[in-house]
Amino acid sequence: MTLATNDTGIPAAATKAATDRPAAHLGLVLFALAMGGFAIGTTEFAVMSLVPYFSAGLGIDEPTAGHVISAYALGVVVGAPVIAVLAARVARRTLLIGLMAVFGIANLLSALAPSYGWMLVFRFLSGLPHGAYFGVAALVAASLSPPNRRAQAVARVMLGLTVATIIGVPFANWMGQALGWRWGFGVVALLALLTMALVYAFAPRDRVQPGASPFRELGALKRRQVWLTLAIGAIGFGGMFAVYTYLASTLMEVTRVAPGLVPVVLCVFGLGLTAGTLVGAWLADRALMPAIGGMLLWTAAALALFPFAAGNIGTISLVVFLIGTSGGLGAMLQTRLMDVADDAQTLAAALNHSAFNTANALGPWLGGMAIAAGYGWTSTGWVGSALALAGFAIWAVAVLDDRRRATQTR
Repeated sequence: MTLATNDTGIPAAATKAATDRPAAHLGLVLFALAMGGFAIGTTEFAVMSLVPYFSAGLGIDEPTAGHVISAYALGVVVGAPVIAVLAARVARRTLLIGLMAVFGIANLLSALAPSYGWMLVFRFLSGLPHGAYFGVAALVAASLSPPNRRAQAVARVMLGLTVATIIGVPFANWMGQALGWRWGFGVVALLALLTMALVYAFAPRDRVQPGASPFRELGALKRRQVWLTLAIGAIGFGGMFAVYTYLASTLMEVTRVAPGLVPVVLCVFGLGLTAGTLVGAWLADRALMPAIGGMLLWTAAALALFPFAAGNIGTISLVVFLIGTSGGLGAMLQTRLMDVADDAQTLAAALNHSAFNTANALGPWLGGMAIAAGYGWTSTGWVGSALALAGFAIWAVAVLDDRRRATQTR
C-alpha cells in the first residue's frame, strides 16, 4: 500500500487512511511494531539483571561489566541520528526490517561473545538501531491513525517496551539463571526475528517520500522547538532514572526487604510505566502541551514523595508505581516532535530516544553524586524531583516561544 503524504511525512488524509483500513489490520500493524519495542525493552533492561552472570562468565568484575550497559546506551545515542540521516531515502517498512535484522544479529553475537572486549563491541552494535527503530515505528503508527489519536497510536508501539519490563525482563533473567546468561541474549535475537516477520507481513508497503534526503533531515537541527522538546526529555526524564537505577539498593538498605521482593517492586514500576503510557497518550491527544507540562509536575511530586515512602514496603510500592507513570512522557514528546519537525520527521523522532538515553546517563550520575556525598539512598528522590522541575522550566520556555511566534505571524 502506498501512502500519500504531505511535506511533514504524515499522510494528508490520515483520518481517511485510518478509517479505510480495517481495525483488525491496524491492530496487527501496531502489534508488529510493538513487538520490536518488546525485544528492545527486554535487552535494554534485562542486561542489568544479567550482570552478575555474564561478568563471571567473561572473567571480569561487576563494576567493569557495567560498562557493557554504557556501551549499549552510547550505541543508541550515536545510532539514532546517524541512521535517520543516512537512511533518509529508504522506505520506512524496509528500514524497520533492516534495523531489526541488525539488532537481532548484534544480540546473537552478544550471546556468543568470547571476551569482554567483544561483548562491548556487540552491545554497542545492539544499541545502534534502538532510537531509529522507535522513531520510524512511531511515524508509521501515527500515519495510520486519525490526527486526534496519534499519541495513542504511538503509545501502543511504546507499550512493547513497558510490557517488556513486566514480562520480558523477568523471563530473560530466568533464562539466564536456568540455562546460562547467553540464553538471555539469544531470546532477544529470536524476538527480533519474529518482529521482522510481523513487520514484513503487516506493515504497509510505503514508498520513499518525495524530496527525502539527508540534508532535509538535518534541517530538524535548525528548529528551536525541536531542541527544546529534546531538552525536556533529556532533563525532565532524568528524574525517573535517578530513582530507578538505585531502587534495588534502596529497597534492601532502607526498606529492608528480602531480595526476593525486589523483582516484585520492579514489576510494580513496569505496571506504572504501562498505565502512564496509556493515560498520558489519551490526555496528549486532547491537549498535548498542557499534558506534557502536567506530566512533568506530576513526576516532580511523585519523586518528592520517594524519600518519605522508602521506610515501608507498602508506601514505597505505591510511590514507585506513581513514579513509573511518568513514562507516559515518552509518547507525548514523540508526538510533539511530529508537530515541530516539519519535513525532518525521521531524524527528530529518532533523536527523541537519544534524549532519553541522555536522561538515562544524567539521572543516575546526579543521583550517585548525592548518595556519595552522604545524603543517603533516598536522596535520589530529591534529585529526580529537581530534574523534573528543570524539565518543566524548559517546557515553559517552549510554550512562551510558541506564543511569541504565534503573535509575530498575526
